[in-house]
Amino acid sequence: MRLSVITDEISMDFAHALEVMKQYNCTGAELRSLWDINIADLSQEQLDWARKLLDKSGLECCCIASPLYKCELPGSSSGELGQTHQAKERGPEDQMDLLKHCAKVAKMFGTKNIRIFSYWRRGSLTPDIADAIEAGLSDAVKFAEDNDVVLLMENEHACYLGTGVETAEFLGRFNSPALRAVWDPGNAFFAGENPFPNGYEAIRNYIAHVHVKDAELLASGKKRFVVVGEGEIDYKAQFDALKADGYTGYISLETHYKPFAGTKEQGSVLCLQALNELLK
Repeated sequence: MRLSVITDEISMDFAHALEVMKQYNCTGAELRSLWDINIADLSQEQLDWARKLLDKSGLECCCIASPLYKCELPGSSSGELGQTHQAKERGPEDQMDLLKHCAKVAKMFGTKNIRIFSYWRRGSLTPDIADAIEAGLSDAVKFAEDNDVVLLMENEHACYLGTGVETAEFLGRFNSPALRAVWDPGNAFFAGENPFPNGYEAIRNYIAHVHVKDAELLASGKKRFVVVGEGEIDYKAQFDALKADGYTGYISLETHYKPFAGTKEQGSVLCLQALNELLK
């Protein structure tokens, strides 16, 4: 297993983020927001500069962490938006054009992997909703199959597919090598699932990428992010299971933890230190 970070979890200064990552045994970088601009909205000049910085660092791009399908499901009512990480708001009618653009960006950075989502959650995941998501994504999956791209569905608690079980059941509808999973135990925890072993057992056969963040349940009933290894997700057992299953892809830190009166970079460094110990 190889180590990566979503770079803006350290800093919006892309060059600085890469330097920090190299200090903690990272060999890959996941690109989401650079210089306070989402990867999907960078100019060509900015993309060219980012590619030069990445090449200079010696790290590889393991995934384009796009905002694809973080939008309203066609026919659904609108509501509060989840985290979009500086991305421009787009409707469902804009997603195919966005996918084609992200595919060009991915090719430019030497990766096939593009992270996607499953529309904002506006109620329960019913069979009718699952059918609508399938219909909404069918053209995207066909495009990926035809263009040597891999769409990585992230289980995201702000979207319809929040748990490992939900995501695995949906991916089984396509069973396509062009549609696989980003397994995020932290998001599954926030969605109310026991990530390991329950969520992992369901999704293990679809995993092509892994996001890492840790969390705990407070006495108030609220959940909060903590340093990896200090929360309620059994990451030691999770990593052992990934290794036993022959997973050789990236473990990508998506910290979401910031120390009290501290910075995101400080939180990410603490998590990277812990991850290096856990992955030994």
